[in-house]
Amino acid sequence: MKTAEYKETLDQYYVHVYNRFPIVLEKGNGVYVTDTDGKEYLDFAAGIAVFALGYNDPEYNAALTDQIGRIIHTSNLYYNIPAAEAAKKLVESCGMSKAFFTNSGTEAIEGAIKAARKYAWNKGIKDSEIIAMKDSFHGRSVGALSVTGNEHYQEAFRPLMGGVKFADFNDLESIKACISEKTCAILMETVQGEGGIFPADPAFLKEVRALCDEKDILLILDEIQCGMGRTGDLWAFDGYGVKPDIMTCAKALGCGVPVGAFVLNEKTAASSLAPGDHGTTYGGNPLACAAVSAVFDIFKERDIVGHVKELTPYLEQRLDELAAKHPCVAARRGRGFMQGLALEGKPVGEVIAAARERGLLVISAGNNVLRLVPPLVIEKEDIDQMTEILDLCL
Repeated sequence: MKTAEYKETLDQYYVHVYNRFPIVLEKGNGVYVTDTDGKEYLDFAAGIAVFALGYNDPEYNAALTDQIGRIIHTSNLYYNIPAAEAAKKLVESCGMSKAFFTNSGTEAIEGAIKAARKYAWNKGIKDSEIIAMKDSFHGRSVGALSVTGNEHYQEAFRPLMGGVKFADFNDLESIKACISEKTCAILMETVQGEGGIFPADPAFLKEVRALCDEKDILLILDEIQCGMGRTGDLWAFDGYGVKPDIMTCAKALGCGVPVGAFVLNEKTAASSLAPGDHGTTYGGNPLACAAVSAVFDIFKERDIVGHVKELTPYLEQRLDELAAKHPCVAARRGRGFMQGLALEGKPVGEVIAAARERGLLVISAGNNVLRLVPPLVIEKEDIDQMTEILDLCL
């Protein structure tokens, strides 16, 4: 089939909820992907912050191939080896207590909401409330939409889940104004992604943690996009010296295999979900968990997080040079390899299209923000190539 035929086939048979870029990606290697016309692209989108290890990694591929030859699915009615290994590595990596594997980040959010509400139920709060942040994004299921602070995503799907209040991100007084005796949890991304790449202010996050401790409110940190080394710490909250009561993760957790998780600390695990409260057919299956386990091993062997930390100053320097040179770049913000260039007077879509024509894949976030979330294995020469292309596009 020709490229046009692939696009026509997908458009004919697939529900049109994405306005896709007009290329058909066929294969990838390292930090490059290739389309069906043979054109190669430097990928600074990484499947929306998923492919942390880049494409076609031999060690990762071998782990999946080995597991496919053993067993792919068992259901959660039985124990399986990769789930045990992956759960141990995930829990120990964040210093928490119990993990539950899901099929996506959205499902991880759903599980976190249920765990928080069950915790409140066990305290006698039968109609608990959650405080979420404006301009946040947590997923597209009804529950996840209900805690997503963007009316554009919500308006056609109301009524949504009740008991949700929205506060201003990085504004402690706004959160305090939302608290009631029914508040069971405060939910936020440690670094807001879809909303425009806004990191939490360190003082704000510590104050929220203290407020939650004072009032026995659970702090839920969504690290689906910003976790797994992307900010220069394995978990973004590590860089703030703060720990959540519940953490959600996905994306780079499996580096391409669909998998997410929510993780509970000891207090929450001891008094929330019990047998019969939650479940999934595919979550925690051997194939997905073999991927998770391999990712943790590779991260450790190659010091992926250290690599991000080492190269972050150089990436920020090159992006700051672009911001200084081009008046249309109003600001650079982000942490680690999760960076955004806020544009003014130049539509971000035009820059993305121009970059794609020149062999660079980048994506957007929020209102006119150019989002850069490359594989965590990029090198200085990749940063230089990205900078040169964006310089031309801007």
